[in-house]
Amino acid sequence: MIRVLIVDDQNLIRGALRAILAGVGDFEIVGDAEDGAAAIDLASRLRPDVILMDIRMPGTDGIEATAAICADPHLSATRVLILTTFEEDHYVAAALVAGASGFLGKGAEPDEIIRAIRTVHAGDSLLSPAATRAVIARYLASPAARDVLETPSHSLDGLTSREREILQLIGRGHSNDDIAADLVISHHTVKTHVGRIMTKLDAHDRAQLVIHAYETGLIAAGEHAAPSPAETMQRL
Repeated sequence: MIRVLIVDDQNLIRGALRAILAGVGDFEIVGDAEDGAAAIDLASRLRPDVILMDIRMPGTDGIEATAAICADPHLSATRVLILTTFEEDHYVAAALVAGASGFLGKGAEPDEIIRAIRTVHAGDSLLSPAATRAVIARYLASPAARDVLETPSHSLDGLTSREREILQLIGRGHSNDDIAADLVISHHTVKTHVGRIMTKLDAHDRAQLVIHAYETGLIAAGEHAAPSPAETMQRL
């Protein structure tokens, strides 16, 4: 059973999402909230598997709520899926930096929303590595980025030289298969390294590893050309 918490300041949206998800046999709607503060409280008490989180809400917004929830060690298994009408780069970047596992527009079809919930619940991200890199690279080029990525949240000191190498390739948008081919190692070995890197950096998913690569300066903003965010909504 996938336990879902819905967060949106509009009653109509919350009701529509409830109606969409109510008929899914392995989904359980554990609650809903109309602002970020209530979302943090409910997440702490209910410990949902996935939170559908709006961004723009009065008081505590979705970015602040996501950051608080993802920083709570008791909610390490909870995934946040941003669901919003605002799909600009800076919102995507801020949401990912805060710890969100995916980003989906409110114009998505019901089947897309259901698949998205399943995707992030499985531990995957709803943005491809290359797409995440694209958004972060463009965002870092703007002055507003300093407010979000002022200092690295984690050091790379605990990583081995091989793990740093793999993290750098992840930051450049390489898949596990790409990395295995580049480094002439097995897919299983790459997967093992990625798991260790995620543990050491306390990363929720692969998208967070791309964030860490930028935060720590392992990848420089604008180092590579990247695709448009319009091409980003695909499973890793």
